[in-house]
Amino acid sequence: MNRHKRLLSQAGFLMLALFSVAAWAAGAGTVTHLSGTLSVQRPDGSVRILSQKSEVNPGDTLTTQRDSYAQINFTDGSSLTMRPNTQIKVEQYNFVQDRPQDDGSFLRLVKGGLRTVTGLVGKRGNQDAYKIGTNTATIGIRGSSGDTIDNSAGSCEGVTPGCEKLPAGVYHTTYTGSYIMQNDGGTQIIGEGQFGFARDPRTPPVILPGDPGLNVSQLPFALGIGSGRVQGGSGQECVVR
Repeated sequence: MNRHKRLLSQAGFLMLALFSVAAWAAGAGTVTHLSGTLSVQRPDGSVRILSQKSEVNPGDTLTTQRDSYAQINFTDGSSLTMRPNTQIKVEQYNFVQDRPQDDGSFLRLVKGGLRTVTGLVGKRGNQDAYKIGTNTATIGIRGSSGDTIDNSAGSCEGVTPGCEKLPAGVYHTTYTGSYIMQNDGGTQIIGEGQFGFARDPRTPPVILPGDPGLNVSQLPFALGIGSGRVQGGSGQECVVR
């Protein structure tokens, strides 16, 4: 009897371990809409072309090409749309349904622009758990949606129409909720309908008097509810050699 109980206990432990590994391996998110070309560089240095249904994992660096858009839905219900000529790195992503205290998402916008809509990370547990890093400021997201454009090098041509004509810096506009733009110079809350701007890492972020000409309304699909012309393959990845 004791031997039988031991075997049952060991079997239960093995199943739990396998479940934990499977949950970890499930990925952070999935490419749900794609128009054009999206590539990924994995943490091991390998590069692949992604398509619809491809997985996105922590440590991945994602890049869209000219005239390309990609929407990624994450496991906590959050979503983002990458604009053309955009690169982001998923620095951190952790979401476990019954462990809100461990939530964390940090996306680094290396260049270009993206639209974000929050999910459960940042709405439960730590409200500062969801952040976007840029070249001039860190942007905290709290139950919100908005657009972020990085023109810090004055070279965002093709990201949105005419954005390369804007003064250098990082721009953000909020649609719902609020975003918090913070750098070494200070902190600025960007509420609904407002436009924020950070010129460089040391100059305090400010609220602009109106739309500086971001032209962010043009997207081939809408986050979360999107439709429109979608291009993509069967969900298989191709290795770039």
